[in-house]
Amino acid sequence: MNAQLQGSLLDLTDEPGLGALGETVERTELAQGAWVDVRPGWLAGADELFERLLQVVPWQAERRRMYDRVVDVPRLLCFYAEDEALPDPVLTQARGALDDHYRAEPCVSQDREPFATAGLCLYRDGRDSVAWHGDTIGRGSKEDTMVAILSLGTPRALLLRPVGGGGPTLRHELGHGDLLVMGGSCQRTWQHAVPKTARPTGPRISVQFRPLGVR
Repeated sequence: MNAQLQGSLLDLTDEPGLGALGETVERTELAQGAWVDVRPGWLAGADELFERLLQVVPWQAERRRMYDRVVDVPRLLCFYAEDEALPDPVLTQARGALDDHYRAEPCVSQDREPFATAGLCLYRDGRDSVAWHGDTIGRGSKEDTMVAILSLGTPRALLLRPVGGGGPTLRHELGHGDLLVMGGSCQRTWQHAVPKTARPTGPRISVQFRPLGVR
């Protein structure tokens, strides 16, 4: 698959490698027990990983029913279940590092389930998007959970807003190895989206790590 990526001038490392978490992660406490962690540039060499995933992942176009018609999903997708090997060892390392970090978090239950699955999305250009939603299929509809997003490629805006309105819309520009983790009640009490943009923009891959039973 071909996609035109403008590499980051700040990422001069060819071989991908993870940075530290710990105190480098900045947390924002949201309303109703939700929180968001951000770690800019967690993965060095992210553009190289982007190119590898672009070629080896079996990207799929999907169609979904929307009200009274079936429409194209405006992005390409691939899902790796808990018993499937991830498409690159760097993603396996990332999942393990996230488990190690959040297992030690005092605000996270010690019996929480580890990250088990990975959903990959390819946003080919500014016309690709994902509408407002929460990951509430399965346990996420009733229980606190975490979703970790590793962004590769051209930065795109990820927006968050409270369910039902009544609060600010938060904006994070994510790409080139940035990490964002949504935790607590975030999937039930907040929504997130990647909106379309008319501005010329390159491709982005989003890797979403989730516990088992959360979609």
